[in-house]
Order: sequence, then C-alpha cells, then structure tokens
Amino acid sequence: MPLLPNIAGHTTYRQDAEPTARAPWVYADRQSDGSFKRVGGGPITDAAKGWYAQGAFDADDISRSAVVYLRDWAQNGTATSKQTAYELLRSLTYLQTSSGPNAGNVVLWQQSDGTLNPSAIPVELPDPSDSAESFWLARTVWALGEGYAGFKKTDPTFASFLQQRMTLALGALDRQSLAKYGRTDVANGVRVPSWLLVGSASATSEAVLGLSAYVKAEPGDRTAVTALARYSEGIARLSSGGVGQWPFGALLPEANSPTFWHAWGGMEPAALSTAATVLHRADYQRIAATDAAQFTAQLLATGGPVNGWTPTPADQTQIAYGVDSRVQGLLAVADATGASGLTQLAGAQAAWYFGANPAGVPVYDPATGVCVDGIGGDKTVNRNCGAESSIHTELSMLALDAHPAVAAAATALTKTTATEGLTVAEAENGTLAGSATIVTPPSAWTGSANWSGGKYVQAKSGDTITLTIPATAGPVTVMPIANLGSGSGRTDWTATSGRRTISLGSSDNARAARQGIAPTTVFLLPQSLRTQAPTGTVTLKATVRGSVQLDAVLLQPVVSHLGLSGATAGLDVYINGTNRQAIQQLPTTGPVTVTRFDRYGKQVTAPTRAGAHGAIAIEPGGFTTVTTR
Repeated sequence: MPLLPNIAGHTTYRQDAEPTARAPWVYADRQSDGSFKRVGGGPITDAAKGWYAQGAFDADDISRSAVVYLRDWAQNGTATSKQTAYELLRSLTYLQTSSGPNAGNVVLWQQSDGTLNPSAIPVELPDPSDSAESFWLARTVWALGEGYAGFKKTDPTFASFLQQRMTLALGALDRQSLAKYGRTDVANGVRVPSWLLVGSASATSEAVLGLSAYVKAEPGDRTAVTALARYSEGIARLSSGGVGQWPFGALLPEANSPTFWHAWGGMEPAALSTAATVLHRADYQRIAATDAAQFTAQLLATGGPVNGWTPTPADQTQIAYGVDSRVQGLLAVADATGASGLTQLAGAQAAWYFGANPAGVPVYDPATGVCVDGIGGDKTVNRNCGAESSIHTELSMLALDAHPAVAAAATALTKTTATEGLTVAEAENGTLAGSATIVTPPSAWTGSANWSGGKYVQAKSGDTITLTIPATAGPVTVMPIANLGSGSGRTDWTATSGRRTISLGSSDNARAARQGIAPTTVFLLPQSLRTQAPTGTVTLKATVRGSVQLDAVLLQPVVSHLGLSGATAGLDVYINGTNRQAIQQLPTTGPVTVTRFDRYGKQVTAPTRAGAHGAIAIEPGGFTTVTTR
C-alpha cells in the first residue's frame, strides 16, 4: 500500500481522506521453497529507503491490473475485485501528471514508499517519463475507459473523477500523436499513418480498448469518439500481406517497420474488433478477422506466438502477454462475428497454459493462480511470476471463464503433436558457385529486422546458390528474402524434385523503396514466387541477374498443420495458404469430426464424420479442423 504524498502536479481521488492505495510489485522471483519474493526494477540504490533504480511499482502494471479486477467484477460480481480496482485506479491516477506542460501524461515508476521516479536508471524514453506520450499513457487510457464503464452506475462520483482524468489524457494525446492525424510517413517504401500513439499499433491498441469501453458507456463524448475513430483507422492501416503473402494478413505492430511482427503487445486484432463494434465499422471487423483467421492460424502452425517474426521466426521466446493477445483477438472477433472457427483456434492457443506449449508442461496452476514468466527458445521455463505475466494469464483465464466451451477445449488439449508451418532455409548454408560469398554483418539486428542466422550471401550476375532442404511432404510456397534496399536486377529460382526441375519464377534483388522513418535502408521483405515448389522438392537453386544480398528462403506449406492432443481429445487444424481449395489426406487411425471454415473463420459446412485416412477439403485461405473425442 504505497503512500500518496502531497506533491505538486500529482493528485488522486480522496487523497486527503485515503492517503494510501494498492499497487502490484513489478516482479515476483521464485525461491527454492516455491515461495515468491517481491522485487522491484533494477538494482537497489538506497537500501535504507528500499529504493530501486527503477522502482517497485509501475503505471504499466497498475493499469493492466486494474483491468483484470474490473473485468472480474463485471463478469463475476466479485465485491473484493471492485474494491481492488478502485484502489488501483486511485494509485494509477496519482501517477498521471495533473497540471503543467505535461498534464495528462504519466510517470512510469514509483518507489515502495510512494516516491515518484520520473527518470529511471537505465534511461527510458521518454525521459522524464511524463515528458511525452508513452505505452504507460496508452495503458492508463485502457484502465480509465474500463474503469469509467464499470463505476458509472455504481459510484457516479468516482466515475466522474475517472472521466475528468480521461479528458486530461485525451488532451495530452490531442496535442501529441492525434495532432498528426491525416499525415503519413514512409517506411522502406510503405506508406504508414503518422498519428499512432508513440508510432506503435501495439501501444495504440491498448488505448483503443479503453476508448471503446468509454465510448460505449459515454457515446456523446465527441472528443473520445473522434480519438477512437482516428486511432482505429491508424491500426487498420497496418494490415499487411494476405493469403500466401507474408505476413499473411497480420496487423503489424510498428509503423517504422514493414518486416517486423512481435507477439508481445499484440492486442491489435482485439482492439480493432472491439472498436469496429462500437463504431459500426464492418471493414475494420474484416481486417481484424483476417489477422485472427489467417495470420493467427499460420502462427499457431509455425509453433505459436514467439516474440518475433523479423521477418523469419527469430526470437523463439513465448510469454503470457503474447499468448493472451492472441486469445483476446480470436475471441473478440468470434463474439462480434459469430465465426465459430475462431473459438476453436482460441481453445488451441489457450491450451498453451495447460501444457500444449514448446516446453510440454503446464505453465499455469489453477489452484494458486501461479504462472510463469515465459518459455525460452531452448524450451526452458522461467518459473518467476512477475506482474505482466500474472496480469495477462488472468486476463486469459477470465476470457476462458466467459467462454466455457473454449475453456473445456483448452484444458483438454495438453500436448502439441504437430507444428508444420513456416520453415527457413538459410542462404549461407547453401552451395555457392561463382563469386558468391558469405557476409557476417556486425549485428544480426538491423534496427527493424534480423538477418536470419546472422549472415547473408553477397552474389552477382551468373552466381548460383543451391539450397538443400528436407524433401517437402507437399507443395510449398517459396519466399526468398533479399535486402531490397541494396542490389539490382532479379534472381531466377528453380526447384528439383526427383528428376524434375521446375522454374518457380524470379524475385526482386532491389526495390525503389525510400527509407523514410525506417531505422535502416536494409529491407528484408519475403517475396512469394509465382509457382509453388512441388511435393518432394529437395533443392532450390537461385541464379543471380544483377547483384543481391540474399538472406534466406521462407517456405510455407500449401497446407500447414497444427496438432494438439490430450487424454480424451485431439484437435488437428489444417490451414490453406493459397487462394484455391486444397485437399489433405488424413493420417488418423479412427473416426473423426471434420469442420470447414472460410478465410474469416466462419463455418461453411456442418461437421461431418470421416473415416481413417480420408481426404478432406480446405477452403481457399481458410482452415479445416479435425477433432477426436
């Protein structure tokens, strides 16, 4: 219970009468006896005062904790959750700067004795943390919006205070990102909106969740309606790719990179779908559905919500924040559109908590609420249980409680049996002929993408690069990745399958793509070749015309496959990566139930029974589920 001292520019509701409020510690480190130790951010800088280089509490986690308790109160009527949400909102609004040039912005860090720390160590931007808009302002808007909606009828006086603070936050946004509405920038040749909050659809989406709740409760607030509409438009403009085209209809998170998707902070589909309902925008709902049904299905088949596709699946860490973002998006669109296929995908994604994850173990304990801080790329489990992981785990559990059929599927599917999605063939692992050479840049990270494997091949006209790959089980879409910010001409591609050599088409070595706000001229965008490599392909050969920096080749099966199982149930999802109907032979050994869904997750056929080794159809860009009980 931190103190809320009287200092200039920081006030809260009933501060004099209630001089303390609740806040969650930022970290919880697991001890050898299974207990947890509360830990602040950074090293201790003053042991006597208990001060950390960052702090004990932060606005990011206070705001999202408030959302958890607000949703539990709304969903289950839990009186203690109402009181806790009240305390958290009082604590959060104390961190919001209430006067002066930074009014409406938010200080991020607070020490356990209530002292604010506007300039943490190491330096975080903005510095001081209330000197400009931020992720923590976006999350404050999220909590204020859901808080106002929750308290409007039960405590109008407190709701009025929250409304005043929402107005203060919107004033800050109006003079910052929203002041840029209508302007666009260019990032590696792609035109993007300039008015996203901190240039990020991730941050903007969390503000949109709050604005949607607020506008639904207070539709006459034109300032809030306008902010909601404009931010939603910005998110929608970052929809990218499509069927067979990277990133397969995903809503990209950062305006400055058209080649980077990350799972953390991935509330874009949930936010856009929720806003679409409030704003009556069917077009936004369809964009959110594309992310949910096409991109998320492909993501699951490729191994789940790893921390980064950059553009190849690079950072293999998986955390509750990324998992919950997918669950929230799938269920938001399913609830809004009736797309029942998305509830099946939501169950498959939520099964991550119960064992269907890369580590193969449960990472949530329903008896205690204990979660984990993530699963590393080496499949090790981080058994700490910090605030962010706890928050997003609980948001997922509340969503499952509200969708009992999804919860039943998630808890029944405890093992991953197949992830047959995107794979990567590194150019530097190929056989090089001519003057082609392997280059190792100083860093794999370019500022907006990664050189896959940390290397690339530099080649010129007449050089060849031959990649040997495991024989493909079915046809695949081949997506070369070259640095389109350097080079010239094109590269021709062929595939060898048995005695056959097939021309796949050619890819660009460079494009006239202005850097603009992108951090670098390096532009690693996967390009889909016009012809798929056939079943049994074992080599891919690139013949260069001009000059190229070739990074890797991304391979997308025409039919990707996610398999999950449990003691009493099984689920297989077959995803069609083309605009033509696909046929898949089932490997099952007994009777199953088959259901087909279109590219937006809507059911197109009644569930049918199929026998062992039967063939199933998959809709263009859609998916088919095969269930066993």
